[in-house]
Amino acid sequence: MASKQSEAVRQHWENVQVPDEQTDAELNDYRWGALTTEPADVDYLAIDGRAAWWIVPHGAAQDRVLLCMHGGGYVSGSWVSHRKLFAHLARAAGVRALFFDYPLLPEHRFPVQVNDAAETYRWLLDQGIAPEHIAFAGDSVGGSLTITTQLRARQLGLPLPAAALPFSPAFDQEVTGASYDTNRDRDAFFGRDLVRGLVQMHLGPDVSPQEPLANPLYADLTGLGPIYIQVGGDEVLLDDSHMLAAAAEKAGVEVRVDVFPEMQHTFQMAAGRAPEADDAIQRMAGWVRPLLGLVD
Repeated sequence: MASKQSEAVRQHWENVQVPDEQTDAELNDYRWGALTTEPADVDYLAIDGRAAWWIVPHGAAQDRVLLCMHGGGYVSGSWVSHRKLFAHLARAAGVRALFFDYPLLPEHRFPVQVNDAAETYRWLLDQGIAPEHIAFAGDSVGGSLTITTQLRARQLGLPLPAAALPFSPAFDQEVTGASYDTNRDRDAFFGRDLVRGLVQMHLGPDVSPQEPLANPLYADLTGLGPIYIQVGGDEVLLDDSHMLAAAAEKAGVEVRVDVFPEMQHTFQMAAGRAPEADDAIQRMAGWVRPLLGLVD
């Protein structure tokens, strides 16, 4: 049975409105961020000239980094909403994290977001961080960016990171998963029509939903590092995770999927409050540390 604390995530989604103005997006971000406790012993350092910040847990390895990509359907999500979530993950993993705000809809459509993420990754490499010491982490559409940013980086001739941590990811731009039907009455917010509308807004009229840099289910995933996916059992996006895992395994990529029963989309946002969220954070941290060359 889902914990009482995790019900806050369900209640959040029941109260969310799809933002049609920036003020609505900012309000959603504030409420979203309020789900997460402030982790102890973490510093936040703004980066001059970039919409980006270092998240630095005390005692963290300085040469290992999580590149963090926030969710929000490309219409919302920001430092305000996601800072504490990724701080919990960085603290548990014992590494620094780089968080960045990418341009949002409706002013900025595909491929602005994936290009911005790839350029942020290039900047990180230019700081002297080795690719084998970097892992990508992201929720929802940020989860998709953990894969598509690698595809764009490969196009640009950049080395690939050690691993990817997509959670509650939104991969399928064709919105075909059977879980849209089987979880229709369990998911507190998302549905097929809503997701299809967000996809259409993101891609515009001229981009195919099969474009690999938007929909990695149609990409060549060969050569990517290990992938660890987490997803809530009550999400309509559940099958997105299974479809990506199948595509990755077919390409010879190591992949793990953990389904958390009765959990909603991005339930990890309740880190520090809900046992399911804390368990998820610890699983991600324990999985990624050895891939970054850290030994407990």
